[in-house]
Amino acid sequence: MPATPAVCPSLMSADPLRLGEQVAALLDAGARVFHVDVMDGRFVPNLMLGTETTRGVASLVRPRGGLVDVHLMVGNPREAVGWYAPHADMVSVHVEADPHPHQLLGEIREAGCLAGLAINPGTPLDMVAPLVDRLDYVNCMGVNPGFSGQSFIPETLGRLGALRDMLPARVAVQVDGGIGAANIADARASGADLLVSASAIFGADDPVASYDDLAERVASA
Repeated sequence: MPATPAVCPSLMSADPLRLGEQVAALLDAGARVFHVDVMDGRFVPNLMLGTETTRGVASLVRPRGGLVDVHLMVGNPREAVGWYAPHADMVSVHVEADPHPHQLLGEIREAGCLAGLAINPGTPLDMVAPLVDRLDYVNCMGVNPGFSGQSFIPETLGRLGALRDMLPARVAVQVDGGIGAANIADARASGADLLVSASAIFGADDPVASYDDLAERVASA
């Protein structure tokens, strides 16, 4: 598990024509966990980031001691784990996407990755408890998945606190979606260990300065 707390740049909002440059600059700034969103147009109505892009990100991040965190928003996560695990260090899957999440989480670990469970804003938290033994982290969505730039759902803060109380210390709590300067400290104080931010970083005029600001807010929370 990466050192926490950590701000995790989400590459779904990066400039695809400057992806390598932006990743390298954020590595220089201290970022060590890079969040890669994978969408197949089935589980969510969007398409994003294939295996070749993910492999390219890994080739930049891993030599610098960083981790690639793949978030699978796909209709067949079991198949996708086989494609993405060679280029990932962490893989999260949605509990609704597979009828046998125990098995799927086990397969992620067998592939050499940390296993994460992603939960939508409407997913009951009691769906997490039976899977704790197979989990390394829980990705608590702060928006409905599929698109960057959405507004953070305020009730997520309470869910973060409930997850932190429910989970053993070894299982990290991640928050993903709608995270920016206005709420990142509150998310950290509510229990988030890994704080994913997309448009707040890459939509800024200076992504590195934005990352630095978010990291400072997390450190002070």
